[in-house]
Amino acid sequence: MTDSSIFTRALKQRILILDGAMGTMIQRRKLEEDDYRGERFSDWHSDIKGNNDLLVLTQPDLIRDIHGQNLAAGADIIETNTFNATSIAMADYDMQSLVHEINVAAAQLACEAAQQYSTADKPRFVAGVLGPTNRTASISPDVNDPGKRNVNFDSLVEAYEEACDGLMEGGADLILVETIFDTLNAKAALFAIENTFDKRCHRLPVMISGTITDASGRTLSGQTAEAFYYSLRHVKPVSFGLNCALGPDLLRQYVKEISDIAECAVSAHPNAGLPNEFGEYDMEGDEMAVHIREWAESGLLNIVGGCCGTSPEHIKAIADAVEGLPPRKPAQPEVKLRLSGLEPFVH
Repeated sequence: MTDSSIFTRALKQRILILDGAMGTMIQRRKLEEDDYRGERFSDWHSDIKGNNDLLVLTQPDLIRDIHGQNLAAGADIIETNTFNATSIAMADYDMQSLVHEINVAAAQLACEAAQQYSTADKPRFVAGVLGPTNRTASISPDVNDPGKRNVNFDSLVEAYEEACDGLMEGGADLILVETIFDTLNAKAALFAIENTFDKRCHRLPVMISGTITDASGRTLSGQTAEAFYYSLRHVKPVSFGLNCALGPDLLRQYVKEISDIAECAVSAHPNAGLPNEFGEYDMEGDEMAVHIREWAESGLLNIVGGCCGTSPEHIKAIADAVEGLPPRKPAQPEVKLRLSGLEPFVH
């Protein structure tokens, strides 16, 4: 675990590079059921192919290698392989009892890789990932019953606390709440993070990254990017941004929307374009880099990386594109709220 002051200092000095898509890199390996099971879970009572988070236990060398590729490509921050490592998501495989172990192991693997590549001039950091879960607190799973819910706030908090505790035990430098499309889920995650910090008597920088689900410019729970930011700014995250769903061409306007008002750093890790008819992503690293360089030249970015469809090749192109460009300066508190004509709360 790196002193958080080192991270905040680096954030002020340059645009930091986040890694690419872990899921995309795992898919490239074309793993089969036996690969996921390993020896330990060879007799597991249900199929577990697709449980990517479990690979930190059954295929640690594979995950370590992916981290290393992203670090070699220039990533300053690598994300733990824990996107679905909560008891809620792991219930699909009846592996709820493994959540703490998976989060600890994932953070340890990432930390080992980061330490290998860290230097005095370029320290590397590990972001412990808390994903959105496959259940939402404010959206009905049944179109015929708008009031129905398949999870509640307290259950989400409990699940996120367990995961966050594991990430901290494993040595994560940051906590990243990412790909959030339901604001109530985000609030549960952030409440859980605060509880975990209090229990451990130690705090880490918190990153928040939401998802605009389509060209409407709103999250799945109906908020604009601006409204999403104002709903969560009270936790004073070190960074706030967007990832997934859209490529850099379509995501730019929403990143700018946040950049105009955010009093913290702004992050973005877009997809490699939109998926084609086969569900694959066609935007190459050089094309993404052109967009990202323009974002940086326009003063929109503090942290940038890639989401679905991106690889270490994309990350290297992005890192090269923003090298030497200054990081965005946070908005000042006097920036006016455009929602309801209200003044912002000044800390």
